[in-house]
Amino acid sequence: MASQTSWVPLDKNGDFSIHNLPFGIFSEGGSQPRAASRIGDFVIDLKALAGDEQAKQQLSSLRDLEEVFGQTSLNAFAERGRAVHRAVRGDLQRILSQSTDVPAILKDNESLKQKVLIPVEKVKMHLPMQIGDYTDFYAGYHHAYKVGVLFRGPDNALQPNYTHLPVGYHGRSSSIVVSGTPIRRPRGQILPNPAANPKEPITVACRRLDFELELGCFICKPNEMGESIDINKAEEYIFGFVLLNDWSARDIQAWEYVPLGPFNGKNFGSTISPWVVVADALEPFRAQPLPNDTPVQDYLKESQKESVFDIQLEVGLTSE
Repeated sequence: MASQTSWVPLDKNGDFSIHNLPFGIFSEGGSQPRAASRIGDFVIDLKALAGDEQAKQQLSSLRDLEEVFGQTSLNAFAERGRAVHRAVRGDLQRILSQSTDVPAILKDNESLKQKVLIPVEKVKMHLPMQIGDYTDFYAGYHHAYKVGVLFRGPDNALQPNYTHLPVGYHGRSSSIVVSGTPIRRPRGQILPNPAANPKEPITVACRRLDFELELGCFICKPNEMGESIDINKAEEYIFGFVLLNDWSARDIQAWEYVPLGPFNGKNFGSTISPWVVVADALEPFRAQPLPNDTPVQDYLKESQKESVFDIQLEVGLTSE
C-alpha cells in the first residue's frame, strides 16, 4: 500500500493514521449517538459529513448514507457490504490526505471542519454494533495450550479435535460491553479443595479472575439457516475487527465446565474496543499461518495462502 500522510496531525501513539480510519459510534454533550471514524485525536462525524451538500456532490460514496450514519449502531452501514465500506474509507482518505485533490470539501473549509472534526476528549464512545449472537473460538495454539494446562495439565492440555476443526462455544451477547465499562467480580460455586473427597463446593466471589487479549470479528452478511458458506467466500461476510477482552472466572469455570463447557465462569462480561477496524485496513499485514501438522478436511482448506494477519497486540495492566 502506498504511504500517505494526512493534514490532520497523528495521535500520540500513531494508532489512528490515514491508513486505519476505523468506524465507531459516538455522542457529544448528550447528543444522539451516531456513526464516526477517527483520524489522529479527532472523531469524524460521518452524519455531518454525509449531510454536507458539497461533500455529497463530490464524494459519491456518501450520497445516500446520511440517514445510515445517523443511527445508533453501525449495523445498517455494515449490511451495505465491503464494496461500500471500501468506498467510504477511500473517500475519507481522499479528503484527509495532505495532497487531497478536493481541499475545498474539508481541508480548507473551516466551517465544516468545526462540525465534522471533534476533539476526541469531548466525545463518549458507545458499543459500535447491536450484537445478536456471539461465538467464542479457541483459535491460537499457544493460548489454547496454556488454558488447557490450567484445567487438565500438560499431558491433556489439547483435546484430539483441536487441530482438526474450529473449536468454539456459544457466548452471551447481552454481556458484551464497550471498553471502559466496569466489570463486577462474579459470585459462584468454586471448589476450595479439588483433592478432597467428596467434592464440597462453596459459593463466594471469584478468586481467580482472568482476562484474555483476543480479536473480535463482526459479521455483516447473513446466511440461510442450514446453508453453509464456502471458506473461500467467508471474508466477504466480515465487516471488521475489534480488540476483545474475554473475562474469565477460572475457579468458577473449573468446577462447572465438565461436561457442557463454560457458562457462569465466562458469561459475566466481555469488553470490546469502540473502534471497528475494517478488513481492508489489515490487508497490508497478511501472512501465511504457522504450519499445521494435521491435515484438515477439504471444506476447511483455503485457496488464500496468506490467510492470517501478522499484527502485534499489547496488554497493559495497572494494579491498585
